[in-house]
Amino acid sequence: MTYEKLDDQSNALEFFEKAHDIYKKALPANHPDLSTSYRNIGQLYNNMGNYSKALEFYEKASTIQEKTLTSDHLDLAASYDNIASVYNNVGDFSNALEFYDKALRIKEKTLNRTQPSLASSYNNIGSMHCCMDDHKKALKFFKKARKILEKSMPPNDPDLASFYSNIGKLYDNMGKYSKAIKFYEKTLKIDEITLPLDHPSLATSYNSMGQVYNNKGDYSKALEYYTKAFTIREKALPPNHADLAFLKHDIGVVCENVGDYSMARQFYEWAFSIGQLSLPSDHPHLHVYQLSLDNVKRKM
Repeated sequence: MTYEKLDDQSNALEFFEKAHDIYKKALPANHPDLSTSYRNIGQLYNNMGNYSKALEFYEKASTIQEKTLTSDHLDLAASYDNIASVYNNVGDFSNALEFYDKALRIKEKTLNRTQPSLASSYNNIGSMHCCMDDHKKALKFFKKARKILEKSMPPNDPDLASFYSNIGKLYDNMGKYSKAIKFYEKTLKIDEITLPLDHPSLATSYNSMGQVYNNKGDYSKALEYYTKAFTIREKALPPNHADLAFLKHDIGVVCENVGDYSMARQFYEWAFSIGQLSLPSDHPHLHVYQLSLDNVKRKM
């Protein structure tokens, strides 16, 4: 999945919706082209941060596929991956893991053990275990992914960058910051070679570097990387996108760590305000934003 400029996404959504209206009138309810149309619209909503709409369209696509395809069809695995990605984006890691596992079971039946798509599933499942703080399981799946990816992919492949980012996050969560930086730098090196300078995936890599330097206590480095990430995301995303809330909160954390409580409060308020508009009320990030805001108010 690739990110595009916001205006391009809006134009694409209008085009896909017009095409979808034609398909609905001309095709049977379970026609494969209708499933593809649902998937395309779901992808755009997912990119734009409208996760409830994305889930709605992805589920419609998978419903058609479950009726018309064999249970081990790879297109069905792709739909399960799409649904899992939305659950991941809204912080529902348990449901995300369930659908990533469904996709993996299909791939393990139909693909040989060296296929990068299989590594992608191991990577996704490892990432979910990492988010759920099960570091042992996360490392197990990341090792499976690495074994495939480093043998089958060119050294600058984006899938390899994604893997390095996830294993970097795992080491960051485990407090092994030097190892985390090593893997994040691998990701960043690939991203800077293969992506345009304003690509949101590059912003994700900068943000990851900011997080690990903040955790390490190097706040000037953290702010440097967070600022790079925010500059890209602010141009590429709508003003109330959940990713902007996440970045504003991270910058607030650095401000709080260096004792600038007034600035930290401002960034936390921005993060919480955006989060209320863009995230479900029970999303874990929203709870973190509120907690950070309450804590910094007590310090002022």
